Amino acid sequence: MTDDVATPTPGTPAAPPPGTLAPPTRTERLDELPFSRKHGRLLVGSGLGWALDALDVGLLSFVIAQLAVVWSSDKGALAFVASAGFAGMAIGAAVGGSLSDRLGRKTVFALTLLVYGLATGLSALSWSVGALLVLRFVVGLGLGAELPVASTLVSEFSPRRIRGRVVVLLEAFWALGSIAAALVGWLVIPLSDDGWRWALLIGALPALYAVFVRLRMPESVRFLEARGRHDEAERTVRAFEEAAGVTEPAAASRAAAAASPADPSRADALPADAPRASSAAALLRDGLRRRTVAIWVVWFMTNFSYYGAFVWLPTLLVEAGFPLVKSFEYTLLITLAQLPGYAASAWLIERWGRRGTLAVFLLGSALAATAFGFGAVSGSATQIVVSGMFLSFFNLGAWGALYAVTPELYPTRLRGTGAGWAAGVGRIASIAAPLTVPPLLVLGGTPVLFAVFGGVFVVAAVAALALPELRGTRLAE
Repeated sequence: MTDDVATPTPGTPAAPPPGTLAPPTRTERLDELPFSRKHGRLLVGSGLGWALDALDVGLLSFVIAQLAVVWSSDKGALAFVASAGFAGMAIGAAVGGSLSDRLGRKTVFALTLLVYGLATGLSALSWSVGALLVLRFVVGLGLGAELPVASTLVSEFSPRRIRGRVVVLLEAFWALGSIAAALVGWLVIPLSDDGWRWALLIGALPALYAVFVRLRMPESVRFLEARGRHDEAERTVRAFEEAAGVTEPAAASRAAAAASPADPSRADALPADAPRASSAAALLRDGLRRRTVAIWVVWFMTNFSYYGAFVWLPTLLVEAGFPLVKSFEYTLLITLAQLPGYAASAWLIERWGRRGTLAVFLLGSALAATAFGFGAVSGSATQIVVSGMFLSFFNLGAWGALYAVTPELYPTRLRGTGAGWAAGVGRIASIAAPLTVPPLLVLGGTPVLFAVFGGVFVVAAVAALALPELRGTRLAE
């Protein structure tokens, strides 16, 4: 006769005897670790992919500025080239996020890098606006999928106390890629009429980097546990604990084990009626609808103003009377202001919280956009550069906060899907924004254009205030 005792699944901890304190879970152990070299390698590994993405997006603005001259293409045709890439990004973000919940964060991350890197290299061979348009769509598929997947992966490994700050630092790699794009635009593109081709070949570097990413980066512990790969999940957690100097697994999170279920830092930070299904439709059910609608509005409005302004920035400076090389130089100076914007956002997000930081930086973006529009009309180089730098500072600081808060809004089974769909909705705005610029310029010139961008930033700030404040909470399982 045998005892009626359930046998635990291999790789999972056995249930504790009645009346004893449950040991910390693997995710709790990760949450309580100090930031270590292994966290740093994950951050840099993901961040380099992020920087290469920014390099690709940033190069497009310089490519458009040169093609307007060497191919004598009108702004309407080139606007469709930009929008084709953003259309691919919208589809890629939604599909890539969902795939990451099914295939794993690391697998989708590497695949998307490879797709858009190869397509960027091929686009350097384009012989017409139509050919470039098609290839930019393929580039967008890979690029759109990569960004929400990378932020989800880093968010799931980051210590709880500084999770927001780490994700903002990840987003700060975008500034490095943008600065690299501005340097390539300034130093390479003006060298010849084919300078734009050489610039796009440089943007193909992610294809090589994808191999490194696939072999070296860890898979999400939460994803591994959801798929029943408990032994692999345990090995991953132990690797992070050993890097942090933790010799005994339970010692990583005694505070977590002692926390009561009513502790808000231990709760899922989700409504009690949050949906349990793992599909895109679950994002709009009662438990998640309000936060989903709010984050979609923020993503839509932020994308519209950012891409509407920065994709056309070098071209607008040329039309304001500055030579091509000088407009590229001013764009480089404006781009450099992204770095302190990210630094300020990273510091404030754990002090003011996600919601306050995001709203303040969006309002700052609104004021800077309006000032830039009137500066472009006055023709004052100083006013253009200074207001443009403030726009870079506030806008990219807002992006950092936005990427930090988005993965926190959803449980593990929906985290990639939620982040991907938010980014996908935002990409709809990035499709429309470049197409909106030419008619707005005809309607009222640069002041009207940037006044519209400023108003859109205000709407985004209001939506940000409708988001829940999740600073210091655990990621929902």
